[in-house]
Amino acid sequence: MDRSLLISRRAALVGTGILAAATLLPRAARAAEFEYKMGHSSPESHPFHKRLLEVSARIAQESGGRMTLSIFPNSQLGGDNDLLSQCRSGAVDFVQPAGLILASILPLTAINGMGFAFPNYAKVWEAMDGDLGSYIAKQIQTKVNLVPMKRRWDLGFRQITNSIKPIKTPDDLAGMKLRIPGAPALVSLFKALGAYPVSMQFGEVYTSLQTKVVDGQENPLSVIDAGKLYEVQKYCSLTNHVWDGYWICANPDAWAALPDELKTIVARAFDDVALLERADLEKLDRDLETQLQAKGIAITPVDIAPFRDKLSKAGFYADWKKQIGEEAWGHLEQYVGKLA
Repeated sequence: MDRSLLISRRAALVGTGILAAATLLPRAARAAEFEYKMGHSSPESHPFHKRLLEVSARIAQESGGRMTLSIFPNSQLGGDNDLLSQCRSGAVDFVQPAGLILASILPLTAINGMGFAFPNYAKVWEAMDGDLGSYIAKQIQTKVNLVPMKRRWDLGFRQITNSIKPIKTPDDLAGMKLRIPGAPALVSLFKALGAYPVSMQFGEVYTSLQTKVVDGQENPLSVIDAGKLYEVQKYCSLTNHVWDGYWICANPDAWAALPDELKTIVARAFDDVALLERADLEKLDRDLETQLQAKGIAITPVDIAPFRDKLSKAGFYADWKKQIGEEAWGHLEQYVGKLA
């Protein structure tokens, strides 16, 4: 047989094989039609990040590879406020601003940050899955121009740690330098309690505590543990002073670009996995008190009544009622009772 003809036949067979193999590849292994990304500030070890990876996997699988969602943890794409700006401009496609962070643009979203308002998780989810959450979501979409998913993800009740002394009463906070995220409600809360709040991104917290730039900080137990803050803090007071959670939001143009069937897949993935993440955080909080004690932090229970009384006398609730508005405040008090 002519050698050139033999080579041509072999090439044809090889080419056919490659084409067949490409046809058999799962869609997820090929370039996705929609390649989206999302950044956040939580460490990789935090349940929030782990559950976001689950959302990403579900989207890829249920879309047949038509869509991918890449997750960037630990402030790799920027801090919380940076990511919020990036999502609004379209640099990232999804973002997860906590209510207290989003309040820098829309004060209304600070409503869950009214100090000592929520007594427990039951009241939190009753309000956030009910009228209060629906009211806030509509305001986010119309006034911030982001598209929020239906269910909020849990960030947790926040506790105070420091390296000086146990915090048992508001007087113990007098003059103490506490790291606070860039959230107006938290800044005003701790000013009203007599502390000296210092705003900074979470990625700077460990070093700032280690070098005594600040005396302490406040965060949920899950963040205290995941960020290894027990290595640079001695005391943790269980104040439960604020509950906060994440609003999972999409850039409106990125969302509009998705076909309806992909929007359904994405919304369902975020909302279904939100329930799993909530359960993770609630269980973790129960376990972490003991675990953090074993790692060297002294845990102090706190009577919240004196703190709430001091906030009331300082005009904290009255001031925020004016900023948030009568309608939203009424939704809050529908679930937690009279505050101001």
